[in-house]
Amino acid sequence: MKEYVIAEARATGAAEPPSPGAAEPPSPGAAESTPPPAEESTPPPVEGSTPPPVEESTPPPAPGAERYAALDFANSAIALPGGQFTDLLGTPAAANQWLFAHDLAPADAGLQEMCTAQLRALREQIRSLLAARVDGCPPPSSALAALNEALTRAPAATLLHWDPARGLYRAASHPTTQIVEHALATLAADAADLLTGPAADRLTACGSAPCNRYLLRHGRRHWCSTRCGDRARAARAYARRTRPGSGSGSESD
Repeated sequence: MKEYVIAEARATGAAEPPSPGAAEPPSPGAAESTPPPAEESTPPPVEGSTPPPVEESTPPPAPGAERYAALDFANSAIALPGGQFTDLLGTPAAANQWLFAHDLAPADAGLQEMCTAQLRALREQIRSLLAARVDGCPPPSSALAALNEALTRAPAATLLHWDPARGLYRAASHPTTQIVEHALATLAADAADLLTGPAADRLTACGSAPCNRYLLRHGRRHWCSTRCGDRARAARAYARRTRPGSGSGSESD
């Protein structure tokens, strides 16, 4: 899945005029031997204050998403800090790009909003099934019905075709009107494999709020990305510093 990183440019403005009473600027000859001033560093936050929000881009795929497209599909609705939200299926163009990146549709499939809404609906049903598995609860019957319905959308058999140059050959036939049905069936089958296979025991939710992604756990790791792990540790340290009765400097990691 392609990542889109938002780069922030730093613009350098003109120097401010000296205020009244300020020291005169050095002469040209002296300026040549005077070392440049050190770059200002951002002052540390005052203890007890709210840390400034950090702008975040789309995180990398969660562990396990490289093996299970359904896991990456479920994680395509991403909650970010500061109340931000990214939906990789939010528009037909974005959904088409996601399907193309996962070899589920051509780049020029021309998805419409109705097809995109079907993808988002299945995504929510798969998320419900993943949540039930992680929490050890019975799966919602509506989610099971939706997944089973999606499984039947595309034929499993490869069909027989004729081409003057190739002759007779077999291949799955997915006309433009069936591209979404094929994608839904493929993602539903992948989700069923994930939920019923040995990897299901390693399925967990990211432990860094407000992240809402799922991952396959490796060892004790419960974070979907390094960024989420760093954020969770920073939140714990901040909570210890601001806990009533805790003295500053008494914290140790």
